[in-house]
Amino acid sequence: MDFKTAMFYILATVLVVASLRVITARNPVHAVLFLVLAFFNASGLWLLLQAEFLAIALMVVYVGAVMVLFLFVVMMLDINIDRLREGFWSYLPLGAPIGLFLLGEMAMVLGGSYFWPESMPNPPDPAAGYSNTKELGRLLFTDYVYPFELASVILLVAIIAAVLLTLRRRGDVKSQNPSQQVAVQSKDRLRIIKMPSDKE
Repeated sequence: MDFKTAMFYILATVLVVASLRVITARNPVHAVLFLVLAFFNASGLWLLLQAEFLAIALMVVYVGAVMVLFLFVVMMLDINIDRLREGFWSYLPLGAPIGLFLLGEMAMVLGGSYFWPESMPNPPDPAAGYSNTKELGRLLFTDYVYPFELASVILLVAIIAAVLLTLRRRGDVKSQNPSQQVAVQSKDRLRIIKMPSDKE
């Protein structure tokens, strides 16, 4: 076993363990830290596949920005873990068939001839003027432009859903309603009252 194969097995093992700990950790902060570890190992796998741009993008964008933001948000929020676990078993009849269906799909894909070493040979050595970033951009915006746009729409819907889920109204906080402020008329702002003058 050469050094590259040994590094692949080490990084893949740590990646799988960290991914499992993301969904099984009881503390949300620990789950975010395990996700950061998973991203580190995924970037190492990208480096082994000679995709340096994707590895650096994964480190800079996700680990350096997104996951640090997640970590600070999770640490600042007062998350009630017991309240989140109250209705866990009530979702089991719906979640169990979906989980078994996904497990069956993964077994069909991983058990087939897709991931054997014979079906995935090592990539050829790049030419002298080869640019990994240029080739990735060419494929992304020519051959895979429709899946790229579809992923963008899905992410946009996810952002809107996340914003709507966090808009919780509280009764003990004074807030302004912009729609009521815009709809108000001049007669509602000022009321003239005629009062008799006090004369001796």
